Amino acid sequence: MRVALATLITVEEARRLYQAGDSAHGFDHVLRVWELVRRIGPREGADMTVLEAAALLHDIARAEEDAGGPCHAQAGALRARQILAGQPPVQVEAVAEAIRTHRYRDDIPPQTLEGRILYDADKLDAIGAVGVARAFAMAGKSNRPLWAEVPVVYAERERMSGRRDAVDSEHTAAHEFIFKLLRIRDTLFTNTAKEIAAERHAFMAAFFQRLEREVKGDL
Repeated sequence: MRVALATLITVEEARRLYQAGDSAHGFDHVLRVWELVRRIGPREGADMTVLEAAALLHDIARAEEDAGGPCHAQAGALRARQILAGQPPVQVEAVAEAIRTHRYRDDIPPQTLEGRILYDADKLDAIGAVGVARAFAMAGKSNRPLWAEVPVVYAERERMSGRRDAVDSEHTAAHEFIFKLLRIRDTLFTNTAKEIAAERHAFMAAFFQRLEREVKGDL
């Protein structure tokens, strides 16, 4: 892994702000997103000072949301302003805006280039091999089965509603693939992210197809 310091906040300063123990949204995830923005940002012409800080702080309020608190994107934007107090206000606001609009399930599309790249990097970490691993880590944490049939009516209902709350108790990694992961590629903004997503999406789709065949005894 490349080692570099962001201008507004360092990796080690950011690390101390996150709680340990979250295999899906912990600091390992933050570092993967940070590496992805460092790959995507220069190719897309982003302000890397803003973008790297936003990546390092984007899930700063995730633990609070998981404990029943407010939306981590909105709360994270507020916390980023506090953490970066004393830094140039224009950059701080740009960081907060990117964090505020990075969430998949919010109907708040990012309006800035840095916001779009942060969104893309965060979503890229939800697909491919890492995405598969994260889906099963989250399912295991909630004691979900390894696999379950996803009825057509379920997929259609969730697609139309945009919510999964009504069937959360039966939500396996296979359900998450149908409900969210399968769609992520088509939500990305930047050309660079779309290029990265192509292979990741293909691998992930093939994995879940193979899993279903093995579970059913076809292979």
